Amino acid sequence: MRNFSTILATIFATASCICLTACVGSHVPTERTEVILPLNRAWVDAQKVEYVTTDISDAQMAKMAGVNYVPRLADAVSRNGAKSLLERVYKFPGDEQISIFQSTPLPTGAANADINYSPLWRIVLVRWLKRDKLRELTSEADVHAAEDAGEVSLQVTDIVANCPVVRGTDGQSLKGAR
Repeated sequence: MRNFSTILATIFATASCICLTACVGSHVPTERTEVILPLNRAWVDAQKVEYVTTDISDAQMAKMAGVNYVPRLADAVSRNGAKSLLERVYKFPGDEQISIFQSTPLPTGAANADINYSPLWRIVLVRWLKRDKLRELTSEADVHAAEDAGEVSLQVTDIVANCPVVRGTDGQSLKGAR
């Protein structure tokens, strides 16, 4: 009986080592690899941040940006007024300027304390109605003031983009960002 217990324990220990080695081995790269994505800039409260775009729920927009088309991202839009995990990004379809985000991680990275920040953005299209008033807007407050003045129109869409901030307003960046 003692011999059987020893054999069983040895089999269990060997199987555990094989499983652990297989799991760890499949995640350890044999050489350094990296992906280079286009870096974009946006305004947040009159300060610039840098971000990357990886996924968009609109096929045409995804194709134009060269990113993944992910229609399921649109499922994140709240249909019944419930709390949403989406922030708003104000995009200028005429490319008059860079986009405007509602928030940014602060500080950037694992210590982020801004509970409002989300890398998932519901796109709001900003169109200039009075071209003679065109100027750079640098915050959500600027956008709403321009709307109140009748200078821009806002179109809230159901398009969702995954655009994580990689360098925030604090100047800090995620590991690997240069």
